[in-house]
Amino acid sequence: MNEHRTSRIVLLVLAAFMAASALAGGVALVVGSVSPSLALGIPVSYLEGSPFSSYLVPGVILAVVLGGVNVWAFVLLLRRHPFAVFASAIAAFDGLIWIAVELVWVPFSVLHAIYFTVPLAQAGFVMLALGLAGRRPRSV
Repeated sequence: MNEHRTSRIVLLVLAAFMAASALAGGVALVVGSVSPSLALGIPVSYLEGSPFSSYLVPGVILAVVLGGVNVWAFVLLLRRHPFAVFASAIAAFDGLIWIAVELVWVPFSVLHAIYFTVPLAQAGFVMLALGLAGRRPRSV
């Protein structure tokens, strides 16, 4: 299988996973903020010292920004758009930034490791798709 084709397929799968997770997580946080009986059980005390008093705004940001960027990358990859790899790079950095910022307030869990590894893999496959990884460096 062609290296670029493999990268595209893996990027599609990773973007779909991140989009679905971010959209579902964001909706769950918003619903839990509006109706506490449906909350995910994440203590609001984690938000102490943050700019947020509830999970409403973080939930919207998670769904719209992280979910939206990954949906955008997925659609562009599916259509083989010239900006698909660029969108995938943005999605990767968006995911890494989200987890880094979240870890400032929320104690580490296995989910953080997973949601750090997936955008890290996205970044790696972006480099493969661009031909920046997997080859010998030129002599200077």
